[in-house]
Amino acid sequence: MSAEYDIAETLDVKGASCPMPVVKTKGAIDDLAAGEILEVLATDPGSMSDIDGWASGTAGVELVDQVEGDDVFTHYVRKME
Repeated sequence: MSAEYDIAETLDVKGASCPMPVVKTKGAIDDLAAGEILEVLATDPGSMSDIDGWASGTAGVELVDQVEGDDVFTHYVRKME
């Protein structure tokens, strides 16, 4: 999966439930440079809609892709500015 993207950092929020995947994603994305991609690994199925909604409503970030695995949901978020 991650071979498709140039991942700057991986954030492991497995075991965390709403709202922590979004809270930790926001904190991690703030530390990236513009154009870099954060890979987020979560086990909370709600993270699919939560991170999508957060990225859609947040200036300066773009949800590049989401992959729904058997036990892990992987999100790719790019910092735009």
